[in-house]
Amino acid sequence: MNRLVDALKRLLVEAVEISFRLFKIMIPVIVAVKILKELGAVEWLAVVLSPVMEVVGLPGGMGLVWATTLLTNLYGGMIVFVSLSSDFPVTVAQATVLTTMMLVAHGLPVELRIAQKAGVRLLAMGMLRVGGAFLLGFVLDRVYASGGWLQEPNVIPWIPPAQDTSLLAWGVDQAKGLVLIFFIILALLAMIKVLTRLGITNLITKSMHPLLRVLGIGNAASTITIIGMTLGLAYGGALIIQEATSDRIGKKDIVFSLAFMGLSHSLIEDTLLAALLGGHLSGILWGRIIFSLLCIFLLVKWISRVSDAAFERYFFHSTAR
Repeated sequence: MNRLVDALKRLLVEAVEISFRLFKIMIPVIVAVKILKELGAVEWLAVVLSPVMEVVGLPGGMGLVWATTLLTNLYGGMIVFVSLSSDFPVTVAQATVLTTMMLVAHGLPVELRIAQKAGVRLLAMGMLRVGGAFLLGFVLDRVYASGGWLQEPNVIPWIPPAQDTSLLAWGVDQAKGLVLIFFIILALLAMIKVLTRLGITNLITKSMHPLLRVLGIGNAASTITIIGMTLGLAYGGALIIQEATSDRIGKKDIVFSLAFMGLSHSLIEDTLLAALLGGHLSGILWGRIIFSLLCIFLLVKWISRVSDAAFERYFFHSTAR
């Protein structure tokens, strides 16, 4: 019994340490984004993104949806999408293109800062996320248009509830989100320890080893990469930061793992949310996974050809941690 109590105490302390490290990143960024949003940064970014929307076959007005998603989070973009649906009706193909882009690039101020804290260069990850979202959206638009697929009018099966826009309500929502993150991190740590003790982690790693080896992600980062892909970059990123500071994961593994998570994370929850807006699985799930695998494969090949100095200069920054 004493051993169990000691193990639980160590687990709780570890969860608190990881959460505190993560919250030090998230809270200042969340406050800064709120200030920028109140100052009109979202509307300004929407104007900039309007021509980009037209390139991927979307109404220019939908730039406000992606701008909100980029600066805030997926939920904020969803609400704007629904509010604009009557002014800018779209097809299922267009809804799939937009929601897929939203899934690849959202909440960047927080998520890029998490990646930066682990050592990945901010510019490199930002270009990968935004550029990847645009490229995937463009490819999907061309594919759907060439085959005449998913051209029926989009019907949104979800209507968001009315929101309290007061500052107090915003603060309460953010606090609830941080508390939820702490308990998810605690549950993840407990799950990893149990799976490791049962030998399941090793089994998962071995089963994923052929794919991860091709992608250039080592065994030390495989479990965390899987967590990030299935649950979200914030959780996988938090664990990556912990491992990175202890030097248990190599620099290139950190870059490849976070790049993979950046392009294709939270495959369960986020995919379901995109489906609520009318996004088709061909894009929001399968297209995203295939695109992510291809991108990481090419990234690994490219980085393997550059010098260590170039890698440090453009992709990894040791002192960031």
